[in-house]
Amino acid sequence: MELFRGTAHSPSFFALNRAGVTGGGQELVDFCIPCNPYFPTPAMFAVMAVRLRDILTYYPSSAETITAELADVLGLQPQTMAMGNGSTELITWIDHLLVKESLAVPIPTFGRWTDQPMETGKRVDMFQLPEMSGFALDPNAFVNFVRSRGSRVAVICNPNNPDGGLVSRQALIGIMDALADLDLIVIDESFLEFADAEAYPSVVDEAILRPNVIVLRSLGKNFGLHGVRFGYLVANPSLAVQIRSRLPKWNLNSFAEVIVFMLKRYRQEYVESLRMLSRDRQQMTTQLAGLPGMTVYPSQGNFVFVKLPAGTDGTWVRDQLLSQHGVLVRECGNKLGSSSQFMRLVVRSQPDVQRLLTGLSTVLYGTSFYAPQVSWDQQPSLDYSYQQPPQLAAAPVAQEPQPMYSAAALPAPQGVSGDLYGQASFAGTGTGAGTGPGASAGYVQQQPLPELSPAYVATPPAQPPLYQAPAALPQPQMVQAPQPQIPQQQAPVQQFQAPQLQPAQSQAPQGQAPFMQMAPQPQSAQYQGAQAQTSQMPMAQVQAQGAQAQGTAAYAQTRPEETTIDQIPAYGQQGTGIPEPSPMERTQAMTYDPAELKAAAAAAAPVVPLSEQDDDPTGQTPALMRYPRPAAYLQDDSTA
Repeated sequence: MELFRGTAHSPSFFALNRAGVTGGGQELVDFCIPCNPYFPTPAMFAVMAVRLRDILTYYPSSAETITAELADVLGLQPQTMAMGNGSTELITWIDHLLVKESLAVPIPTFGRWTDQPMETGKRVDMFQLPEMSGFALDPNAFVNFVRSRGSRVAVICNPNNPDGGLVSRQALIGIMDALADLDLIVIDESFLEFADAEAYPSVVDEAILRPNVIVLRSLGKNFGLHGVRFGYLVANPSLAVQIRSRLPKWNLNSFAEVIVFMLKRYRQEYVESLRMLSRDRQQMTTQLAGLPGMTVYPSQGNFVFVKLPAGTDGTWVRDQLLSQHGVLVRECGNKLGSSSQFMRLVVRSQPDVQRLLTGLSTVLYGTSFYAPQVSWDQQPSLDYSYQQPPQLAAAPVAQEPQPMYSAAALPAPQGVSGDLYGQASFAGTGTGAGTGPGASAGYVQQQPLPELSPAYVATPPAQPPLYQAPAALPQPQMVQAPQPQIPQQQAPVQQFQAPQLQPAQSQAPQGQAPFMQMAPQPQSAQYQGAQAQTSQMPMAQVQAQGAQAQGTAAYAQTRPEETTIDQIPAYGQQGTGIPEPSPMERTQAMTYDPAELKAAAAAAAPVVPLSEQDDDPTGQTPALMRYPRPAAYLQDDSTA
């Protein structure tokens, strides 16, 4: 674990492998490095594997050639771009060439935007993003901060790293307009490809038109290839040339060239990878929010920012996840503006997420009870009111810093509230309950409000019970309908007797559809007992038998799952004058003549139109194509 000490970043995957970190004999799962897990595709890796010897043997093309190809893929002009060996190289050149004295940046954010200027002696003005608002950036507050500090360069990461907060395109344009007199404005869009909140959230088109705006992009994060080390910036041609002219001639490697020239053929696969990652992010956010005490912040990046339960030491949790479960996470205690209670977790597919959830549940609570093996929408319905969670072993508790004084305890001026967040309120000129010695008149102390946050606060999902008896419905009066006479020769129809309403049809004049009546059926003793237990027993219970019940029938509450085929009403023309067929005529007999079948197999069967195949009253087609038809159908030309 010494690899994590004394560094502003996590150790590399190679360093962990060389150190023999296996996570209890399991292969490491990386939730630390934010990259696209679905791109490149296996086909692209196969192409690179075949060309590996050439890639490692020969010089790459010049940066101008590779940049021109990337510009053609993106629909930009090469003179507005500059490609670097990773976005970090471009940050270094921006600091050396364009940042003269000071830089303002919201924190927490990507560490190089604070470390790089300080390494070269620049003043870094840090604007703390408020946790109580979910680390969301207030554009007006940031502009006022830049003005009050006199900063000459402003940097905004959009989406921000590590919290994934997104500033809308319109708000960014407003910031650029308000700070148009600054030396430089940098919009770092390294993770913007993963955002789906807006159809077009980028400000690349605005940067090309403005003389002091640079948009930075990272290809390694988007394409899941951090090892290739390539990124680019877009700016006004007069600004882009200042960076491009200082870059080395061969600052891009052959891997970067091969990938850039493959992008056109795999554009659709790249778009599909972004769609799948957006789906995984939503599902992973919901699952993490199911861990008790966990706070999950909305993200538009390919990572999720979480706050561990109160008092939890994030460093200890990180070490336990790595050593016991083989899960590598990014603990954010060494990020300015953050603390050890926060973690950034990269979005990955469900098998890896299940391993992360199991590890977090075991480390934090001493049990895997809170790590579902499937998503909540796929689990069977459970009644959580009867489930008692196990007694959990608490994780090590970190000491919370104690405030030097309490603002609520200080006296307030007459008629002025001393707390802007609602911990105290003005209650007139007289003394109220809760006032004490030293408190001004009219200043009443109240209980502090809970912490405000737009994040997802974890609670176990509430599931409905398996069965809930329906509420008692009003009992409408039903009209007794005359029952049709059933011919004596018709075979009786066997029905499944269930506590359900059955339709009874009445005779209607010729050419009119019959109206439906509901004939009550007796309730079973078992179902009546279930209704009595749930206090849903109807006031009046129907005690009629079958279709011969007389008098006024009351409506009986039933369950829809007990509907039978015989209870579905039959639609069609009634009373057409066709006589009822006899039992012998109801079904035509099918006979198969072996000689006829042999002859039909030897001779080619004539092609019969479908309309004639469906209606063959004469039986002239081969025997295998004939099937029984009701006699009434043969006599009736209707399509009922």
